[in-house]
Amino acid sequence: MICQECNQRPAALHFTKIINGEKTEVNLCEVCAQEKGDMFMFAGGSGFNFNNLLAGLLNIDPAFQKPNQNNFHQEEILQCNHCLMTFPQFIKVGRFGCSHCYEAFNEQLPPVLGRLHSGNWSHHGKIPKRIGGGIHLRKQIENLKSELKNLISQEEFEKAAEIRDEIRVLEKKLTGSHMGGE
Repeated sequence: MICQECNQRPAALHFTKIINGEKTEVNLCEVCAQEKGDMFMFAGGSGFNFNNLLAGLLNIDPAFQKPNQNNFHQEEILQCNHCLMTFPQFIKVGRFGCSHCYEAFNEQLPPVLGRLHSGNWSHHGKIPKRIGGGIHLRKQIENLKSELKNLISQEEFEKAAEIRDEIRVLEKKLTGSHMGGE
């Protein structure tokens, strides 16, 4: 595929934007993408780039913030000890200054991540259907084993026995799929 901007070099970056259900694909070579920067997707010169988009998503609504018990007491601004980035700077820029920022802003991240990931606070990944059968089974077995441990610790042995049997069935299915079955 050829770059849509210069029509000379092969396209290395492929972007798809959907606005009001209308899909537009943009294919650029590395040189044109670097020249255009982040602005090629947002024609119109609004000065809006990907970092601004992310920073806009990171703005925390008052509903997500912890209520301040003393409104007259000025809240201390959190800052990373290594790169000296503050939390307001992180929200404005849309990315951390160093890997230690994750620890420094640990308390503020769950609502931010929840907002970015539609309420999910942890990443579970995406598994292709055509090769993911065994992976899905292993994940299901892992979840059932953790549920089994909880049931045993709560001394609910009847439910634990049912879960144990379910794990055995899934493990047989997993070994059968490795042997050429299913």
